[in-house]
Amino acid sequence: MPERVPTIAVVGAGGRGSTYASWIQEHPDRARVVAVADPNESRRERLADAHQVPVEGRFRSWQDLVAAGRVADAAIVATQDADHVGPVEALADAGYHLLLEKPMAPSVEGCERIVKAATSAGVMLAVCHVMRYMPYTRLLRKVLDSGRIGDVVNVQHLEPVGYWHQAHSYVRGNWRREDEASFMLLAKSCHDIDWLRYVVGRPINRVSSFGGLAHFRSEHKPDGAGDRCLDCGVEADCPYSAKRFYLGRLGRGETGWPVSVITEDVTEQGVRQALADGPYGRCVYSCDNDVVDHQVVALEFDGGVAATFTMTAFSQHGHRRTQIFGTRGCIDGDGEKIVVSDFRTDTEEVLEISSLGSDAGAGHGGGDQGLVDAFTAALRADDPSLIRSGPQESLETHLAVFAAERARRSGTVETV
Repeated sequence: MPERVPTIAVVGAGGRGSTYASWIQEHPDRARVVAVADPNESRRERLADAHQVPVEGRFRSWQDLVAAGRVADAAIVATQDADHVGPVEALADAGYHLLLEKPMAPSVEGCERIVKAATSAGVMLAVCHVMRYMPYTRLLRKVLDSGRIGDVVNVQHLEPVGYWHQAHSYVRGNWRREDEASFMLLAKSCHDIDWLRYVVGRPINRVSSFGGLAHFRSEHKPDGAGDRCLDCGVEADCPYSAKRFYLGRLGRGETGWPVSVITEDVTEQGVRQALADGPYGRCVYSCDNDVVDHQVVALEFDGGVAATFTMTAFSQHGHRRTQIFGTRGCIDGDGEKIVVSDFRTDTEEVLEISSLGSDAGAGHGGGDQGLVDAFTAALRADDPSLIRSGPQESLETHLAVFAAERARRSGTVETV
């Protein structure tokens, strides 16, 4: 008999929910979307239409979905960060297996409630730490597990958020304020702390941290600048010009993210209207943002392995960069290739992701696709071991992130 195809409900039909659902649409033999819940009618209907979801599978809220009974095997929860706990608890109690967008929740209590809900209900929970599922990560782990560089002693890891990405998402956008989303290390870089835990393969014991909001502040607003880029006297000389960024991309025929975030009317008129009226046309020095634009975290792992993590807005947007130092060699990785230096032979070898026969050109370096592939495989096999980002280790790394933020604010070394 053919293998049964698991069914999926998508809760939150925005960018992340749609991204995960698109993989399912491309692999109808792996899973099938049968329900969509979102209060935004346009987003809900567009995603539901794409998956031919019947009228009875379209819900205005996750509460309406829960009230309908269990209509699918699993649910993708891709609501805003502060709106994860409620749907996860209700859906877990109803028997849904769960794919949950990161961060789990903007508080320690919320994260613990989510893990308790999933474990108490006996359902699978995969947290969307997509970096664990990248072909690049698989190649890196293969080298480390082979023992080629000996015992890992130290790691340096950089996340270049990018000047325009910071302006788009964390100055003008949905993740600009802690009270509306979460602090920057949780909203953006819980990926990286979790990834370091996965790569090192040891629990994080202690953390310290430094950083702050250095640049995107009102006192740095240039003389002659307006409150919006469309009517600003110095816009042409500003690296954070929304006019140059969004209209420039549109002019190159780029109508997807991030242009599609600011308006559904991805024409020049629609984008100009969004810049005139919406949040993405504001001067970066006239916004209500409060999340940091740079941060450094020092981590001590079990066994004494040490690592540093740097997040900075002031870079080109691109792949993370990592150096791993071992007792017999070291690794230099740029997200696309890995250079392995062998101390015994004083030689270098360059390893390409293509050696795995994988396409790493898609979302998050192939991590988005790898995540959904693993989750749907776990559903089909009823095997949670296929999930690399389960509840307990995801909670552990979230707690490390919360500890690092406490350290940054208090100037202390925090025990996780």
